[in-house]
Amino acid sequence: MILFPAIDLKDGQCVRLEQGDMARATLFNEDPGAQAADFAAQGFSHLHVVDLDGAFAGASVNRAAVEAIVEACRAANVTTQLGGGIRNLENIERWLAAGIDRVILGTVAQRDPDLVRAACRQFDGRIIVGIDARAGYVAVEGWAEATQMQAVDLARQFENAGVAAIIYTDIDRDGLLKGVNIEATQKLAESISIPVIASGGLAGLDDVKALLALEDSGIIGAISGRALYDGRLDAAAALALDGVA
Repeated sequence: MILFPAIDLKDGQCVRLEQGDMARATLFNEDPGAQAADFAAQGFSHLHVVDLDGAFAGASVNRAAVEAIVEACRAANVTTQLGGGIRNLENIERWLAAGIDRVILGTVAQRDPDLVRAACRQFDGRIIVGIDARAGYVAVEGWAEATQMQAVDLARQFENAGVAAIIYTDIDRDGLLKGVNIEATQKLAESISIPVIASGGLAGLDDVKALLALEDSGIIGAISGRALYDGRLDAAAALALDGVA
């Protein structure tokens, strides 16, 4: 199972939100490139990056910060995935050409699933779908807009499309350190053949162990933000677990 440290970008800086609320942001590092290098030095092999401003704007905003992260990760041989405001093939291609390894499509996956399928055909193995949900229902536009579509129904639209993974985020837990929604994540993973990455609320080592025990259900990774930044999740201890990369 891959453990992904998260770098969420707002105004060019590394922050963490509570339940996706831009007004409830905590600043953790003013230098995203330095933060990426620090995660690499801790031994992480993958990095999860989100352009928060881009998610609300519907277009990439924190380009300079992302480029600094890419440079730091390239030097350390760390794999990157990026989401937030990426909603057309041109922008996908631009980020992949800039050094991002995989692009995450969220809002556009719900709005235009055919674009996701086209992207999978054009960029084989490099497209991830991000599904963010409140009480099981998909939210889009930076989590600001609720839909009447259940997360599992959206995920099933991409069976056999070539999606590399689904990132499932429980918005109600995100940034609150209440623990991953294990039950909902497992249910989703068992309902589809696409690998699932758990996100939202990871509080510590026990969450990592619980998800690791469910790897056979299709959960291949977990994203951690605040718990890593404030020390509740010890990076060395997590990466030392058998089966964690």
